[in-house]
Amino acid sequence: MLIRSRDKTEPKSFEITPETGYWSRRDWLRAVGLMGAGLATLKSVPAMALEQGVTWQAMMKTKLANSSKWPSSTSETPTPYKDVVTYNNFYEFGTGKNDPVNNSEGFKVDPWRVKVEGEVAKPGHYTLEDILRPHTFEDRVYRFRCVEAWSMVVPWVGFPLADLIKRFEPTSKAKYVRFETLVDPDRFPAQKFGRSTIPWPYVEGLRMDEALHPLTLMVTGVYGKALLPQSGAPLRLMVPWKYGFKSIKSIVKIQFVEKAPRSTWQQLAAQEYGFYANVNPEVDHPRWSQKRERRLPNSIWDPNWIPTQKFNGYEEQVGPLYAGMNLKTHY
Repeated sequence: MLIRSRDKTEPKSFEITPETGYWSRRDWLRAVGLMGAGLATLKSVPAMALEQGVTWQAMMKTKLANSSKWPSSTSETPTPYKDVVTYNNFYEFGTGKNDPVNNSEGFKVDPWRVKVEGEVAKPGHYTLEDILRPHTFEDRVYRFRCVEAWSMVVPWVGFPLADLIKRFEPTSKAKYVRFETLVDPDRFPAQKFGRSTIPWPYVEGLRMDEALHPLTLMVTGVYGKALLPQSGAPLRLMVPWKYGFKSIKSIVKIQFVEKAPRSTWQQLAAQEYGFYANVNPEVDHPRWSQKRERRLPNSIWDPNWIPTQKFNGYEEQVGPLYAGMNLKTHY
């Protein structure tokens, strides 16, 4: 069990993303309750399968076994698997750090379909087999930085999001990519609760050049294994130079749009969580410093504080995307 250290510069539990400025994100959400009434379960839709007869489970097993090692992975020591899959934020399962692992038993990813729409030549409803079939998986070890000032080093498995996007043939009008997480109270128990300030589905977005950047990964696994429900099965994003809330989990919709989508945390606290969410020690959260982070695993005796790197250490690769931008304004 992880023991959180306390430090005067660390955001305290009541400081993190409050509704009124006093409650933490998860305490606030727990206090107001998560919505249940009025949620529409994702409806079944016909799939446009490219081939038949190959299950996504069999495909995943083969692709994981044949994944290639990405040569540009960080050389930092990976966070232990147990910590990676038991300590995270996934509010559809609950607002506590351990709620995702504790409340995801029995979560089913079959069937799973992804709706693609908007400014593309090939919209439609795609099965997991459709999504996965053409792609070769890579093992990529990335730094992962949460906006709450804790971090991990994670061996993800997946393929470049750019390769998937190109298959849909976006038009010249597609300036942004918008993503949605599944809405299904039967699979996400926190969506069954009463009143909520979270406007399900969870929404995130990227500028097109961010989505097409070689570092942006469509994740299918971790530590050489298929993603578990608490980690965002079966498909999630990983945008390693941004705070973790940008890397949306359990994706069921991809939209190509002309205008910047308004993400969930922008809707809830726009003054604290902007669209870009680039890791930046020079731009503090309104109520705590972002100059350093607690690297997991840690304990009260070994808090494992380390300096935070600009763009999470990927400045050389992604800095040009934001040339000329005021990163304090475009936070």
